[in-house]
Amino acid sequence: MNLLRTWEGTVLPQWIDRNRHLNVGYYMVVFDEATTRFFDLCGLDDKHRQRHGIATFSAESHATYERELLEGAPLYITTQLLGWSEKKVHYFHRLFHAEEGYLAATNELLSLHVSSTERRTCAFAPAILERFQELHDSIRDVPWPTRVGRVISLSARPPA
Repeated sequence: MNLLRTWEGTVLPQWIDRNRHLNVGYYMVVFDEATTRFFDLCGLDDKHRQRHGIATFSAESHATYERELLEGAPLYITTQLLGWSEKKVHYFHRLFHAEEGYLAATNELLSLHVSSTERRTCAFAPAILERFQELHDSIRDVPWPTRVGRVISLSARPPA
């Protein structure tokens, strides 16, 4: 796969929970770091945000936890741009154990492009939309992630 590598790091001791593995909240911390780097690579860096008075807000997020991560585990995240519109962007993070190579978690997100002053959605600048197209074109052959659009449910409902 030719996906953007958007974050690298290590599971820190303070991120460990009572189960002696990475706490669920810290998965979101590292996914958020990957989102920041992904947006920087799209041209939505701090300079652009300040110049245009914009921000990005998460509208929806869905995480899956595939395998546990222990203290000291080396990690990396890849990001795949799935789609975009004039005011929204849909993307998917994969978190891997960097030495053993297994997929540890995923995070699917939909983010909104927002005016910092009006606090309402607004259109991406043309240069950003062009960058989305370039990124999409560079991974055109990468398959759609199987975990996209998953719904939380049980196969059987409890009795009424």
